[in-house]
Amino acid sequence: MSITLRNIKVWNTGEIIDLKVPGLADAYFADTDTVHDGADIDATGLTVAPGFADPHVHFRDPGQTYKESMVSGCRASASGGYTNVLIMPNTLPALDGQTVTDADAQADKPGAREVRDAGFGNVIDFLQNYDAAHGVKLPVRYDLCVCASKDRAGKEASDTADWLKYVPGFDDEAKTPAMNEHPVTAISDDGAAVPEPILDEVLANAKASDLYLIEHCEHHDTGAVNEGPVSHKLGVPGIPEDTELKIVARDIEAARRTGIHVHFQHVSTAISFEAIRKAKAEGLPITCETAPHYLALSDEALLEYGTLAKMNPPLRSEADRKATIAAIADGTVDLLATDHAPHTMDEKALGFLEAPNGIIGLECAYGVCHKVLVDGGHISDERLIELMSVAPEALMGHEATDIAALVEDWAEPAPTGNDPDAVIAEETEKTTDAAAGESLEADRAGKREGVNRLLDLSRVDDAAHVDLAILNTDEEWTVDPESFHSAARNTPFGGWKVTGRPLATIIGSQFMFSRL
Repeated sequence: MSITLRNIKVWNTGEIIDLKVPGLADAYFADTDTVHDGADIDATGLTVAPGFADPHVHFRDPGQTYKESMVSGCRASASGGYTNVLIMPNTLPALDGQTVTDADAQADKPGAREVRDAGFGNVIDFLQNYDAAHGVKLPVRYDLCVCASKDRAGKEASDTADWLKYVPGFDDEAKTPAMNEHPVTAISDDGAAVPEPILDEVLANAKASDLYLIEHCEHHDTGAVNEGPVSHKLGVPGIPEDTELKIVARDIEAARRTGIHVHFQHVSTAISFEAIRKAKAEGLPITCETAPHYLALSDEALLEYGTLAKMNPPLRSEADRKATIAAIADGTVDLLATDHAPHTMDEKALGFLEAPNGIIGLECAYGVCHKVLVDGGHISDERLIELMSVAPEALMGHEATDIAALVEDWAEPAPTGNDPDAVIAEETEKTTDAAAGESLEADRAGKREGVNRLLDLSRVDDAAHVDLAILNTDEEWTVDPESFHSAARNTPFGGWKVTGRPLATIIGSQFMFSRL
């Protein structure tokens, strides 16, 4: 059985093809019941792209599953068109590879009992084996980011002896399938910048493990929102913009000194973008991301959305928002990431000084970014897909699915007759257009006027690694947090009218999610 999408456009070539998908994965879930084995769907006007990847998500499992679990977080990812995510290390206990003991569980340390009851000795093992331990099928691929410091406390660098075996290229003969399926691919203390006293040791660990350092480029001891007219109007302590630049400048020098790849998260200020722009011009191993909220919102949003717009780094000035868009347009920004950070609405209602930082973003990121960046005339549809798929996959050490290459290598010649699945002979046919005096070739690829090539994923050699998103780049829709698959609702984008929507997610050549 299979599902066929007729007349769908390849994102970067514009070719219209028919795409046959072998079927539905065990983890399949849907917002509609249109997709079923044997379905034949008119996909005219839709686009097939490589699946999105997000190297910056916070799932609260273990330790805070009342905010988000692996199941709800992965479902939110698939709903947003994501096929791969990188889980940040601020789980409870932290993702540092240290042993979680029975004493920890008995002491009711958050998450410790979950890990021990599942039969695992540390959080890395717990997350790598989550499917089997919990009897579920998760609908998205995921990598893990290990802590830069023990317990993510910023006091002592984490010990490579606790986690090096989980990194690709180390002790590979002893790796379990789960270690290979959900590898450790980065190091970070996300939520806080790596403190100066342990920075060199953390960089040495990154070098020894061949990982890159993901740096939360923001540090402040006081303040809750951006320093400026809005903070004054709210009567809330402000955070100066140079708190971000100080970390950016420090770590640029560290990259210059050590040659270690440093990736800056959620950059938000014009002065930081300028420093990164200059570092890149020098050829330093620096990359950076920003998030949808920094290109769509300024700190003025705090007056409308309250703590739903409270985050760290804080929303900045309108000038910084425009500088963020400019940095995306000129290529200073390498990729877009959501910083998906689930919290309860009760927590968010605590006020600016006590409410936790962060918003969820996986399920509306594409629509928000498309509305601001593509509809705003700053970048093309193709560039947005690069920023949300190709570039983040590369950062994580993976390759986005090359759809054009699949079509070139595996598409069947054009169907003929009334049977849409009939295949014309593969031999090259040559005819001559006497009037034009040109030789026309209906080649093995089967290109014929008015007839699509057929890409049947079941015939692709590496079908298990084909990850795709089906997009309606023109669909106008309203963000409704109550319809999200995430367990959380903390977003300022509820009620926004956006354009561009992921309609289906395909992983390993099988449908994982659909709203077709």
